Amino acid sequence: MLNNTVVTDFILLGLPHPPNLRTLLFLVFFIIYILTQLGNLLILLMVWADPKLHARPMYILLGVLSFLDMWLSSVIVPRIIINFTPTSKAIPFGGCVAQLYFFHFLGITQCFLYTLMAYDRYLAICQPLRYPVLMNGKLCTILVAGAWVAGSIHGSIQATLTFRLPYCGPNQVDYFFCDIPAVLRLACADTTVNELVTFVGIGVVAASCFILILLSYANIVHAILKIHTTNGRHRAFSTCGSHLTVVTVYYVPCTFIYFRPGSKSPLDGAVAVFYTVVTPLLNPLIYTLRNQEMKSALKRITAGRGAKNENK
Repeated sequence: MLNNTVVTDFILLGLPHPPNLRTLLFLVFFIIYILTQLGNLLILLMVWADPKLHARPMYILLGVLSFLDMWLSSVIVPRIIINFTPTSKAIPFGGCVAQLYFFHFLGITQCFLYTLMAYDRYLAICQPLRYPVLMNGKLCTILVAGAWVAGSIHGSIQATLTFRLPYCGPNQVDYFFCDIPAVLRLACADTTVNELVTFVGIGVVAASCFILILLSYANIVHAILKIHTTNGRHRAFSTCGSHLTVVTVYYVPCTFIYFRPGSKSPLDGAVAVFYTVVTPLLNPLIYTLRNQEMKSALKRITAGRGAKNENK
């Protein structure tokens, strides 16, 4: 995979910031990371512990999303936190390869998972009578496994194409993690093919998934408007609104970055923070605070633990 590489490590310059705000930013990102892990872990435990949730594809997908968010956050945020400390900002060459691979593996898997979640809601609302047949636990497991395999293949291709190039000059990555556009700027070779693959493999795939999601929700909205009861409309819109909010926060910045692979805009780093740091934090908040079934499940679990403690 490596070709005439001289560089043995990279220096991640991190997010631009005034030196006097270093401690504050360290605390902010540290708190965000802890809250992200705890919030997503809570969703995982709720889906696993409540029989009413882990028997339904919608919540199986939500549990997988929480698992992905925990790992995606762990791949990116600790490195951001380290950049706000006096310690070395160097990352070994192999560490950079691993970070790029896992980021794109988890990121594209998440793209496919959002699409599956939209498809699940489409079937549940637009095909309610056939839903148990069209989307059951076995099929859901197969689709999720397919998303993981596709994501792993995608990450391997992107990492291989990026690091097959020679890196023989400067090693300062003007970014807060090892991502394709920032690393390619340091390559000592023509990167036209890489930029094309990045555009097609990430930008077009992400945009295609986003279009499929929008089409699903266009049909969902049409079906919801046919629901005669106000309560029924409210529940349908509430469930779908949560998903659509998360999808928008994730896809719009992602498409902005990867549809412009040669861009050197200073806004890229700030935009990337949304889908690498903010989205994993928002997912648990949006899905628990706006989802009545998740709130009911939390109450049942809490009440169950309280009853057990009283019986002891």
